[in-house]
Amino acid sequence: MGDFTGKNVLVLGGSRGIGAALVRRFASGGGTVGFTYAGSKDAADALAAETGAEAIRADSADRDQLVATVGGRGALDIIVINAGTLVLGDPLTLDADAVDRMIDVNVRAPYHAAVEAARRMNEGGRIIVIGSVNGDRMPFAGGAAYALTKSAMQGMVRGLARDFGGRGITVNSIQPGPTDSDMNPADGPMAEQMHSFMAIKRHAKASEIAELAGYIAGPHGSMITGSMQTIDGGFGA
Repeated sequence: MGDFTGKNVLVLGGSRGIGAALVRRFASGGGTVGFTYAGSKDAADALAAETGAEAIRADSADRDQLVATVGGRGALDIIVINAGTLVLGDPLTLDADAVDRMIDVNVRAPYHAAVEAARRMNEGGRIIVIGSVNGDRMPFAGGAAYALTKSAMQGMVRGLARDFGGRGITVNSIQPGPTDSDMNPADGPMAEQMHSFMAIKRHAKASEIAELAGYIAGPHGSMITGSMQTIDGGFGA
C-alpha cells in the first residue's frame, strides 16, 4: 500500500496543513507530485525543496487559470482537490462577496478541476476531494454557507463517480472533522467546543488525513467510489 512510483499526482492547495501532508505522503511514496498554492510562496518553496515536488502558483477561484494548470500536468493518475476557504458568521451580516468567493473555491473549482483532470486521466485514475464532516452536520450557528459548499461536494462526487466509472476512475470525498491546521488550530478558540461533540476528543493530525488519501489512491481503493470517507473522531456520530 502506498507505492506511487511512476504516478503523476497533482494536489490543489498543497502548501500548508492537510495539503502539505498530502504532498509529503505522495512524494514519499515515489510519486511525481505537483501542487498549487495561492499566497504562501515561502511555505510552498520550502515544501518543494523538502519533497522534490513542483510548486505551481494558481488561484483556484480563477477558472481559466485552474483549468490551464490541471491540463498542463498532462495525463494524471491522481488528483487531490484540497484548496478551500472558510467563512463563518451571521448570515445576515456576512460579506456577500466573501461568500461568493468561498463558493467559487469550494464548489466551482473542484468541479472544473475534476472534469479537466478526467479528460486526460489514465485508466484507473483517482479523483479525491477534501470535503468536511460539516457537509453532513453543522452543530453550531454561523456555518450555513460553509456547510452549503461541503454538501455540494457530496452530490458532485456521487455524480462524477458514475460519469467516470466506465474508465475505472474513482471519485471520492474525504470528510475530515476538526484537524490541526492554520485554519483550525488544535489550540484555537473553538477547540473546546468542537471536542465536546467528539468521541475522540482531539483534533486530527494532517498526516492522518493524508494516510487515508493514500489508501484510497492506492490499489486497495479500486472499488471505493462515490463515497464520503469521514475521518472525524466521532464528531458526526
